[in-house]
Amino acid sequence: MIDFLKSILSFISKKEVYGVVVTLSIAYFIYRTATIILDEVINYGKNHYEKKKRRTVTNLFQNIIKYFILIVAILIILSIYGINVGAMIASLGIAATIIGLALQDTFKDIINGISIITENYFIVGDIVKYNTFTGEVIEFGLKSTKIKNANGEVLIIANRNILEVTNLSQKEQAVMINIPLPYEQPVEKIEKIIIEEMVPQFEKIENVNQESVKYLGVNELADSCIKYLVLFNCKRDTHWQAKRDANKIILTTLAKHKVSIPYPQLEVHYEK
Repeated sequence: MIDFLKSILSFISKKEVYGVVVTLSIAYFIYRTATIILDEVINYGKNHYEKKKRRTVTNLFQNIIKYFILIVAILIILSIYGINVGAMIASLGIAATIIGLALQDTFKDIINGISIITENYFIVGDIVKYNTFTGEVIEFGLKSTKIKNANGEVLIIANRNILEVTNLSQKEQAVMINIPLPYEQPVEKIEKIIIEEMVPQFEKIENVNQESVKYLGVNELADSCIKYLVLFNCKRDTHWQAKRDANKIILTTLAKHKVSIPYPQLEVHYEK
């Protein structure tokens, strides 16, 4: 046991290992500092839209910084072990060409990722549509974009497919309203209440585009309820208030018809 501990201490005391530890520690410190600074940049946004745009940009830069620091750290570690990094980089010219051809789709993703920012295709928080999938942009990276729909399903789209994405929030903010109602209530009755009473009231909400209000039907069969989906557009940065107003309309309309919103129930069976 003592010999084992001595061998570990001897290994740690080597200058190469010490150099690697110091390099990785500095790299991590720089990355964490950069992340904190980028988080502060987001908070300087003047309004909700500005903050979302800043968050999208900082996510991109955070990925760039992460990979840059990683590459530099690897090169430093190789040089610590006596490897001629300069000669190695020079000898990788042909290999880099081959790798470049193999990774051309990855490069397309990165280039399109930058284009998404510069051309303002969409930002984090926008509602977008890709083929038949509609959802909110929840994360944006160098290679891909994550979209989450009203059911909680997440779709990862390669940035090279950006031309196939439709931004439903380009001029207005899209709002998805899921109305959870009990299975006991007939679907025909609920749909009639939504179409004839709720939708006309949604159209009168301030800053809501009247023509955009649409009832899309049954969206999900959840454990304790059926979720009915309504979609509408409103002016940017007004969607939170519009959603609150819509929820108020839902509650008052359901109360009028004595329809209650179900809540998850847990049955516990106790046996003696």
